[in-house]
Amino acid sequence: MPSLNDIRSTFLNFFERNGHRVVESSPLVPRNDPTLMFTNSGMVQFKNCFTGVEKRDYVRATTAQKCVRAGGKHNDLDNVGYTARHHTFFEMLGNFSFGDYFKEQAITYAWELLTKDFALPKERLLVTVYHTDDEAAAIWKKVSGLTDDRIIRIATKDNFWQMGPTGPCGPCTEIFYDHGDHIWGGPPGSKDEDGDRFIEIWNNVFMQNEQFEDGSMVELDMQSIDTGMGLERIGALLQGKHDNYDTDLMRSLIEASAHATSADPDGPGKVHHRVIADHLRSTSFLIADGVMPSNDGRGYVLRRILRRAARHAHMLGAKDPVLHSLVPALVRQMGAAYPELTRAQALIEETLKLEETRFKVTLDRGLKLLDDELAALPAGADLPGAAAFKLYDTYGFPLDLTQDALREKGRAVDTEGFDAAMAEQKAKARASWAGSGEASDGKLWFEIAEDKGVTEFLGYDTEAAEGQILALVQDGAQVGEATGAVTVVVNQTPFYAESGGQVGDAGIIRTETAEIRVSDTKKVAGVFLHIGEVVAGKVVKGQPAKLEVDHGRRAAIRANHSATHLLNEALRRALGAHVAQKGSLNAEDRLRFDFSHTKALSAEELTTVEREVNDFIRQNTVVETRIMTPDDARALGAQALFGEKYGDEVRVVSMGELLGSGKGTGGKTYSIELCGGTHVARLGEIGAFVLLGDSASSAGVRRIEALTGQAALDHLKAQGALAAEAAAVLKTSTADLVERVQALAEERRALANEVAQLRRELAIGGGGAGGPEAIDINGLKFMAQVVSGVSGKDLPALVDSLKDKIGSGAVLVVADTGGKAAVAAGVTADKTGVISAVDMVKAAAAALGGKGGGGRPDMAQAGGADPSKADEAVAAVKAVIAGEV
Repeated sequence: MPSLNDIRSTFLNFFERNGHRVVESSPLVPRNDPTLMFTNSGMVQFKNCFTGVEKRDYVRATTAQKCVRAGGKHNDLDNVGYTARHHTFFEMLGNFSFGDYFKEQAITYAWELLTKDFALPKERLLVTVYHTDDEAAAIWKKVSGLTDDRIIRIATKDNFWQMGPTGPCGPCTEIFYDHGDHIWGGPPGSKDEDGDRFIEIWNNVFMQNEQFEDGSMVELDMQSIDTGMGLERIGALLQGKHDNYDTDLMRSLIEASAHATSADPDGPGKVHHRVIADHLRSTSFLIADGVMPSNDGRGYVLRRILRRAARHAHMLGAKDPVLHSLVPALVRQMGAAYPELTRAQALIEETLKLEETRFKVTLDRGLKLLDDELAALPAGADLPGAAAFKLYDTYGFPLDLTQDALREKGRAVDTEGFDAAMAEQKAKARASWAGSGEASDGKLWFEIAEDKGVTEFLGYDTEAAEGQILALVQDGAQVGEATGAVTVVVNQTPFYAESGGQVGDAGIIRTETAEIRVSDTKKVAGVFLHIGEVVAGKVVKGQPAKLEVDHGRRAAIRANHSATHLLNEALRRALGAHVAQKGSLNAEDRLRFDFSHTKALSAEELTTVEREVNDFIRQNTVVETRIMTPDDARALGAQALFGEKYGDEVRVVSMGELLGSGKGTGGKTYSIELCGGTHVARLGEIGAFVLLGDSASSAGVRRIEALTGQAALDHLKAQGALAAEAAAVLKTSTADLVERVQALAEERRALANEVAQLRRELAIGGGGAGGPEAIDINGLKFMAQVVSGVSGKDLPALVDSLKDKIGSGAVLVVADTGGKAAVAAGVTADKTGVISAVDMVKAAAAALGGKGGGGRPDMAQAGGADPSKADEAVAAVKAVIAGEV
């Protein structure tokens, strides 16, 4: 019996042998169709190939596409577990032709694969065609030999596919398998077609027409093929089963659930095990593709599926979280075909455990309250909407879970009453926001969030996606269309909004009629604001849009942000556990990190930090992201980063390995931080790390600025070029540059001393017999000299020279230092009892327009504002010596 893994491989190998490119499954979050909540068919990733907008290097493709139908138009959630073929997650096998082969080849491939490779008995197969598609009917008869009664013409839309009200479309041919007359049901198109005897296993779409708004239709220039065959359905058939949940893959997950809950897989809890097995796949794959539980959008659908599974585990008697323990079983079954499961296994397990742990508290409390509410009602009465809203608003028990619980009791909820209570709460929230004192346009963004929903961020996993323009804002008001400066709101975006020290993304938004250059992205009330300018055409509200982040800029920002985490840990290890982040900037051209520390870092400390960061960059380990409660994250040793706001769940970013050391708060993990920003996938992507310096930011806070990646290399290259240029000027090599500079510095100091000596000698008469003459004042010899071209620091040496010359007495030197005056006085040791040098300079300074002066009785200095008053300064000192003042 072939396994589902074998069947998947057989399908892909068949089409690969026939010239098809095997293309990986696209993510469950569509990057190219903003109208879809989740990828729900194989053709989604090829939509633009079918319309001719996108050209690839192949014209034939085959895929095993992971799909989810649990929200929006395609929502099978309520039927899952209760029927044989409903799933929230399923795999769609498909082959595609983009203007290459058409009907005859597609039908031939289908018949050959089914009857030869899958060895299905021909007599059990029948097909449907669109009632006017004579060509397809003739090809089926030619290729398969099917009789006319087994080529059934269907006149309804079931056999005519359309991408939308307008655009590409075409007839279908569906292939059915007859399980035999022992099962009730009639062939397609009959009154008993809803029975289980005839089961559709494959649908081939012949995309041959284009439909216009007026209903007219023309043939497409590029006619294409789009097929889809559910792996679970064909798997059940090839394994001789009539129920998808009896296939080997699903059965292994059901048995894992039974083992974890100690409940018989085929006993009274059979439906619960089926729900858990199905929901385990959808939740795990959604988390692997970047969807995290939340209260909005895709995250809410994920949370809804997860909580539904948790409730069924609860009904099996599970006292502890179960779902996370089943992930290894899923990875064993599907990890080889979908390696993203293996890569994200730790994240999946932690997220499921966290959600289920938190939800069990809500579940126990909510079910008790629900029972209390029902006990007070007449038998069979609907639960009042106000009661359901109280369960939701006060106790966190969502409406869909209340409905699911009541369904098993044959009861319902007054949804109109629930909606009325919800509307009343929103009105209160609006009034609260309007009076909160936030930014003047905050109320506008809150209203947009309430009307359109908050923006879904896709940027952890992609830098390009499609979205739908929900609002355009100019001059603080919403507009229907815009040119020039504009703020754009979309339903989903890859653009990161400024927060946590990381700057907002820039890039391009394109629509059919406009191109908008986004210069910044911010966030208010959960709404992402793409701030930019229409540089071509005119943008219109409601248009689909292609959003593309500036890849180079984002890569540089990511590198700086991840380097900041490494820098934080390196500083803690180098300086001590007191280091805490006080601010940061992660921009495209640099990073800035403020941290608590009281003194400047030494050159040795800076070198140690820089080397350690670069050591971990070269280690090139994977950067891991997990979801935890803040308390669990802190217990693990995670550091909370400045500027982040933390809710009930946090993203925990781990990077670097302490190989065998066991050091650090995270065991063998180097850095563990709570962070909502974007990061490199591997540390090697940072490239290089260069510290520019350390400075004071504020009292007790230091600031480090640094560069990474190309900016770091450019800086190092510029420094090298500067050294080379300096070496060339000095006619030496860069290796000898320091020694040469040191020699020049010594030479300069010697020359400076020599020049100073010469100036002093010139100032006192050139070193010969000339110079100032001493005079006698009241029996004290006094010598004064006025000089220029010398600095204030040269005056003490000049005073000493004059003291040596006079032998016994007092001396004064007044200097013009280039617009300012300097004065120094000296008294020989034998005369300090007669006159003080301090009194002399104070008198001189006053005459020169200065104040004060100080020193010792034998040597004192002062300054003045007016060097032209030198003679007055000498006269003032003479008066002091003469005792006239």
